[in-house]
This record gives sequence, structure tokens and C-alpha cells, in this order.
Amino acid sequence: MARHFELELDQLRTMLIRMGSLVEEQIDLGVKAIVESNLDLARVVIERDKKVDEYDNSIDQQCLRIFALSQPVAIDLRLLMAALKMNNELERIGDIAVNLAERVEPLLPHTAFVRQTSLREMAAAARQMVKDAIDSFVNNDPVLAKKVLLADDNVDNLDRETFSLMVQKMKESSACIDPASHVMIVSRHIERLADHATNIAEDVIFLVNAKIIKHHAEEDLPRPA
Repeated sequence: MARHFELELDQLRTMLIRMGSLVEEQIDLGVKAIVESNLDLARVVIERDKKVDEYDNSIDQQCLRIFALSQPVAIDLRLLMAALKMNNELERIGDIAVNLAERVEPLLPHTAFVRQTSLREMAAAARQMVKDAIDSFVNNDPVLAKKVLLADDNVDNLDRETFSLMVQKMKESSACIDPASHVMIVSRHIERLADHATNIAEDVIFLVNAKIIKHHAEEDLPRPA
């Protein structure tokens, strides 16, 4: 029975890692589609979202099966609790990849306008946060998870800067209203992407250290050197 339980937990971790890898690829393609105005990549992202949803359902079912057939305690219980939360965050990250892909076509006539924004920098920062958050889970690395928490402020600042710039552009010319509106929506999607990465990092810290960190509890975070 104990051996079977260990196998069930290993399978759960494996599914989470595979889903994380798929979601990382989706974000890569979604961001690349936006910054390169690549409609073909956008279509790939939208089509592959079905696979993300399949993983989402499978992981939920695996967690429920373990809860129903076993009596997990301590680290095993934390893994199940963290897995349910992380699964939800990963599925939402997958949705954001689709949301980004869906903005590619309306932004196609405004490629030069998009290049004037900080979307590329902001997307790269958020993308790194997602990668680090998933890697922190794979490697049981709470230090890397805390790095993700500290990185969130940069993305928030870029989102605010983008919003202010777009408002300014719309005031300067009515021709900027349409592209600026789409850029503001993309910026907000990227900001939410960073938030989901932060949530995963918090789950990793809970899993490894049995410690709840919410809302960037400053006293719990290491200071940059």
C-alpha cells in the first residue's frame, strides 16, 4: 500500500512537471507571436490549449484519487494541497497564452506602434518568472521561489508605465486609440502572468518549508546583494 501511494505521488509530480513544461512552451509561443506579429504561432497556441486543459483535468482527478484512497500527512499532504493550487495557476497561465495569441491579429496593422512600448521587456521579465517558478517546484528550491516574488515589482512597474504611455498616446492622437487599447490589454495579461508565477512560487515555499507567504511578506524575503 505504501509503495502504491509513493507511485501515485510520483505520477502526480510528473504530471505537474509536464504540464509546467507545456505551459512554458505556450507562453514562449504566445509572447513571440505578439512581439513578432506572427499569426501562425498564435494559431498554434490556441490549438494546443486543449492539451493544457487535458492535463488540468488529469491532475485534479489524480489528487482526488489520492485523497480518497489514502490518508496523506505532513509533506505528502502539503504536496497534494500545493498540487491542486499549482494546477489551477498553470491552467490560468495557459489561458493567458491564448489571450495573448488572440491579440496578435488585431495588432498586425500596428507593428511599429507595438515596438514603441515596453511589451517585449515586460513579457521577457514575466516569462522568466514563470520559468523560475516552475523550476523552483521541479528542484524543490525555495530560494529560487523567493527570487520570483522579488521580481514581481518590476513587472508591475512596467505595466503601470505602459498604461500611462498608452493614455498619453490616445490623448495625442485618436488614431492611437485602437492599438493603444489592445496594448493595454496585452500589458494587463502579462501582469497577470507574473501574478500567477508569484502564486506558484508561494506554493513551492509552502510545500518545501511548510510556511505560508502571501502578499510578499517583506520580512520573509531575502534582500538583494
